[in-house]
Amino acid sequence: MKNGFKVRGDVLKMYKTLHTWVGISSGMLLFIGFFAGALTMFEEPVQQWSEALDQQVVPTSRLTTAELDLLVGQVLERYPAARHELTLQLGDHPPGNAPVFWNEGEGDHHQLNLSASRWQASLDESGQLQVQQQTPGQLGELIDLLHRSAGIPGQLGHELVGVYLMGVAALLYSLALVSGVVLVLPTLLRDFLILRPEKSRKRFWLDAHNLIGITSLPFHLVIAVTVVVFAFHDLLYGALKGVVYGEQAMFGPRAVATAQPLSELPPISQLLARVHEQAPGFDVKAVELMNLESARAMARVAVTHDAYLTRGAREGYVILNPYTLEVTNTSVLPGQQDGWSVLVSSFFGMHFGSFGGTPVKWLYFVLGISGAFVFYSGNLLWIRSRRKKDGKADLPMSAQSRSVRWMANATTGVCLGAIAGVAIAMVVSKTSAGLLGSHNNQANVLVVWGYYLTWLAWLLWACIRGSERAGHELLQATAICVLLIPTCSLLLALLGNTAAISAHGASLAVDLAALLVAAMMLWFDRRVRQRTLLSGTAPPRATRITAE
Repeated sequence: MKNGFKVRGDVLKMYKTLHTWVGISSGMLLFIGFFAGALTMFEEPVQQWSEALDQQVVPTSRLTTAELDLLVGQVLERYPAARHELTLQLGDHPPGNAPVFWNEGEGDHHQLNLSASRWQASLDESGQLQVQQQTPGQLGELIDLLHRSAGIPGQLGHELVGVYLMGVAALLYSLALVSGVVLVLPTLLRDFLILRPEKSRKRFWLDAHNLIGITSLPFHLVIAVTVVVFAFHDLLYGALKGVVYGEQAMFGPRAVATAQPLSELPPISQLLARVHEQAPGFDVKAVELMNLESARAMARVAVTHDAYLTRGAREGYVILNPYTLEVTNTSVLPGQQDGWSVLVSSFFGMHFGSFGGTPVKWLYFVLGISGAFVFYSGNLLWIRSRRKKDGKADLPMSAQSRSVRWMANATTGVCLGAIAGVAIAMVVSKTSAGLLGSHNNQANVLVVWGYYLTWLAWLLWACIRGSERAGHELLQATAICVLLIPTCSLLLALLGNTAAISAHGASLAVDLAALLVAAMMLWFDRRVRQRTLLSGTAPPRATRITAE
């Protein structure tokens, strides 16, 4: 056809209903997930920005292989807790972090732990062992938690309730993607890549919604499928254990006949040489020594290569026996996997964007932010359509039905509250580290409460004031919260913490990005308010940002 594909009217109506209801029922959860997911692409720079301290330790890149052997050997000999799980970071790492660290007791690396503490070690200028206790900042874990669970509290079994809810939302999201494609088929060729702000605000939002949705459809399909897999992985792995893995260990090494003593552990330099032999061309990022002096001793070495999809968020792994240096598992090493492992790694790699280096990170960041816009604009379109259907398109929000008011208030409070909450959490994290010299447990509590209290305040304000007034007020307040990010760096520098505004590329980029985002939000608020006032359809200091 000339203008698109012909679809029967009753089919279009059915898919429109499906698209509308599955979209608005999962849209706000997915907004938070996509917004936080975009930030996780630069989780390490954000965490590094929040930990920009005056304190410096010897970075691993300045230690020779002999010094690495000495450092790891002394730590394992003097600190028995390190034998359970010790991590050696290679290359550059954030200021204030030592090349070797370990925790006392077991912990979940994917959950917030506000009372977490770890020990870190390095060598001083004279080669003497330096050990200190450190409280790791939880800002990065908070952002990851929002990405995986939208921040919904509660636990079901050993998994968060929010993770399962995000899995259900992703299933609905898949239906919305399919039904959305069907809806645009009749006008796809005619309206594709067209924005028409001159016709009406609803037409502009619809064009933008369709444009971003169609152009990023492959990305959205990948995210939808992988979120379902991640949310319900226990059920999937339980089924696959008997069919695919059999007696093979799925996530750890098989137990050996007897445990070996620490005295037989070869130096770390030999282990690194074995890794480079097994994975030539890869960069070694970190080495984890686990369960030493037990029958399940394992060395897990994180390796990176921009040309491969990897199982981890940023890396693949070489699994070895730390005593014999025998490679025991290559199912998570890119380029040396069997067909099934390649498929599993592809799910992880396509979700995390763990390939292609920095350009792909930025691409996923932009796609994540644009995805959040798709869900936000979808809610706005439903609100506007419902107002028109009720015959109240030109009436103020107070005259609308309860469902319209609820959706408008919730969309404003939840979405802007998530952005403002993350900004406040970043400011609290950076300020506490800058003033105290390091994070502590109380600071981590403030970081988490900073997010949730801000989010709740934004939601309550939207419900009390109504979306017309609150839309403008909260947009300005959110821009101010984002503007606090570079402001706190500047203030800490003025107070004498020069590392807080260092010229390090990662830290400086966070401040500059926040300035840009705050400026864009203020500009957008000004333009929307001007347009609303000039139209004469709203009272002063009111806006239809959420309702129109």
